[in-house]
Amino acid sequence: MKRRDLLSLTLACALMPWAGAARAELLPLDRISAYFNAFTTARAQFTQINPDGTLATGRLMIHRPGRVRFEYDPPDASLVMAAAGSVNIFDARSNSGPSVYPLGQTPLGLILAPQVDLARARMVVGHFTEGPATHVIAQDPDYPQYGSITLVFTSGPVELRQWVITDDMGRETTVILNDMVTGAPLDVALFDLDRELRRRGLVVDR
Repeated sequence: MKRRDLLSLTLACALMPWAGAARAELLPLDRISAYFNAFTTARAQFTQINPDGTLATGRLMIHRPGRVRFEYDPPDASLVMAAAGSVNIFDARSNSGPSVYPLGQTPLGLILAPQVDLARARMVVGHFTEGPATHVIAQDPDYPQYGSITLVFTSGPVELRQWVITDDMGRETTVILNDMVTGAPLDVALFDLDRELRRRGLVVDR
């Protein structure tokens, strides 16, 4: 199955409960911003569609501001963790430590900001409805070359259902969320980078 067909099928299944809606409501940007600013923590199951069309599943944990953790289901021991202003990507096939990127240079940093304001000038470059969902395409107005994030929401109540990150080379990674719960209690140790390095037997040099 081609990646585009797989994405369409997976998203259709994710949005199936809203498929009977007569007409999509275009959610205002200030309402979407308020949705993010109203919670500190969240957790969800996710399905990830990689640029090469392969699939991965796992658990997502968000602790705003600035922290997120993607745990992948076995046998994949990879991990993505954002904390202390950086995104750390642990590749299970490597023993050399994580690849590190400044959080501010990734589109995901937009929704992990202390105060989300999608109405900020030049941040949103697309805002439209498609089927039962509102799509918002956002980028850092100061660094558009770092890529963009497309956020997909349903209404009644407002809920984030999916995002697509497009990197600086045009490659897309899609994350579809299931059973997202906000206000969930999360152990802050989940976002402790030094603890994760020790757990993986990697040297902590700080």
